Amino acid sequence: MAALHPPKHETFDPTAKTNTDPKGFVRQVETYRTTDFGLYMDRFADHREFDRLQSWLLPAFGLRVSIFHYRPGHERDQRLYLDIGEFTGPDTDGRWHSEDWYLDLIDRPGRGLELEDVDELFDAHAAGLLPREPAEAAVHIATRTMVGAAAHGNDVQAWLASEGAALTWDLR
Repeated sequence: MAALHPPKHETFDPTAKTNTDPKGFVRQVETYRTTDFGLYMDRFADHREFDRLQSWLLPAFGLRVSIFHYRPGHERDQRLYLDIGEFTGPDTDGRWHSEDWYLDLIDRPGRGLELEDVDELFDAHAAGLLPREPAEAAVHIATRTMVGAAAHGNDVQAWLASEGAALTWDLR
């Protein structure tokens, strides 16, 4: 069981080319790209398990879709990692913001999306850290995403493209 914590917030600043993580660490971003459906970010990571992070913030879908580039010895069989929450931007200063609503989906080759951290969502709601409306929205977003991906051969990117959000990734 994960430690109980409030929703995690993150800031994405394309003008300054920075990403401020939930702990307040500011990291330089190599690439930001804005489209009519979201914000793409590509940055180096100083994490012991991965050295690069690529993400799409998709406000209309309530999703952050990420590719983690794992270091040797830490590889995982996941293609994509999807955070569920509220993603907004740009604000009047050009920044984008995220609030993570605990639930995550893991996209692994040859399988349907796997839902994780249901316990965290319920614990946070029970502790008053996440009101009922966003908790319910998180479940609806996860369900819609899982059903959409399943209808497209368990391909979440094909589903997103069919909904007008064709994700492109910088090759590394």
